[in-house]
Amino acid sequence: MKKRVYTLYRVSTLGQVDKDDIPMQKEACRAFAKEQGWEIVKEFSEKGVSGFKKSAKGRDQLQQIQQAAVAREFDVLLVFMFDRLGRRDDETPFIVEWFVKQGVEVWSTQEGQQRFDTHVDKLMNYIRYWQASGESIKTSVRTRTRMEQLTAEGLYTGGIAAYGYRLVKRGRINKRNHEVYDLEIDEKEAEVVRLIFQKYVYEGYGARRICNYLCEHNIMGRNGKNIPNVSIVRMIQNKSYTGYLINGNVETACPELQIIDPDLFERAQEARHARKRERGANPLSYSSQALLCGIVFCAHCGNRLSLASGVRKRIRADGTVTREKRIRYSCNYNVRHPGQCDGQSGYGVITLDNIVESVVRMKFAEIRECSKRKLLEEMRGKEQERVKQEIDRLEKELETKRQEQDILKAETILVIQGKSALDRDTLAEMMAETKTAVIKAGEDLQKAKAEEKALQEATKK
Repeated sequence: MKKRVYTLYRVSTLGQVDKDDIPMQKEACRAFAKEQGWEIVKEFSEKGVSGFKKSAKGRDQLQQIQQAAVAREFDVLLVFMFDRLGRRDDETPFIVEWFVKQGVEVWSTQEGQQRFDTHVDKLMNYIRYWQASGESIKTSVRTRTRMEQLTAEGLYTGGIAAYGYRLVKRGRINKRNHEVYDLEIDEKEAEVVRLIFQKYVYEGYGARRICNYLCEHNIMGRNGKNIPNVSIVRMIQNKSYTGYLINGNVETACPELQIIDPDLFERAQEARHARKRERGANPLSYSSQALLCGIVFCAHCGNRLSLASGVRKRIRADGTVTREKRIRYSCNYNVRHPGQCDGQSGYGVITLDNIVESVVRMKFAEIRECSKRKLLEEMRGKEQERVKQEIDRLEKELETKRQEQDILKAETILVIQGKSALDRDTLAEMMAETKTAVIKAGEDLQKAKAEEKALQEATKK
């Protein structure tokens, strides 16, 4: 009997998918299995999954293979190289050993079978993944260093272009002879960015108010939806708009990418910090003052309401200005996506808590006023009503089945006379099924009536 084989193919980046790394692994594994006389029954692929950064618990394909191993659905786990299973020295060696303990052989087309017969086998297994982990760290450092070097040279290193820019190809070739993208200003989006800074700095608009303003004037993001206030805050903090390529700690001036004047950007940061100081502490610190914190939801969009704080300015008769902090329940979805939730954006904590508290107190008062006997009577009344409805349903069902039985009895005469389209065997089978259904319906009805009688007797006591 051929051994059943599961295979696992993995590439760390989506770029490797484009370079046919997974087909190469497939070809090698299929050829190896054929050479061994095995049968591949299932193949798993992980695309763009880092074996170093991502834990086994977060890898769906590996989790499925482990579940299949427990169910004894395969005999051999085959990979191109053992580092396809992972590169974490604190986890992967023990995963491999786990498979072996489940009775699954773990093979690599390049390195053979991983065994655990001796202490030396266990040590070699750990050393293999310790080396793989070290290589991942070294690769990460080399990649990060090279990216920072490219940024220092004023070259775009990839990723999603920030709002206000677009990706273009200008004939720049990387070391692998592939044409790569550069950044340039998207004037249509750049105008929106300038408008946001204008409103924020010179007109005193906050992120939420800007979000509403853009929505009211039908100014949408790239996805055709409104630009949420969180994205607006990120734009205001994005130094790249002043004409910089930024990668980690490396910042390179690129005047051709400047959308916002540096002075305007600095004024925006000063305004942001001033407003932050004015708002004071994190609103979550007020959770002890809110009765419904974490358990109240927006009835319009279904999203959880969170706590938000603000400062309300009051001008007294003598001209003095006072500021008082207030906390409220806020529907973040409504705030971030105006027009997509038709409810209120916020509710006063005191008002909402008082409403809920009054309802709760009213319900407790009703419970106190209601005697135990009255509660039992209500419960029995509801149960009797339920049983009565069930009896009505079963009586109708029994009557229907009896009518079907009478129709089949009449059809029996026609079969005997040779005037029916049914043959005797089919009719006999239908008669037997109907008879069984009539008996069952009758038994169910008797049980329901017995239950009703028991409830009536219990009520009299």
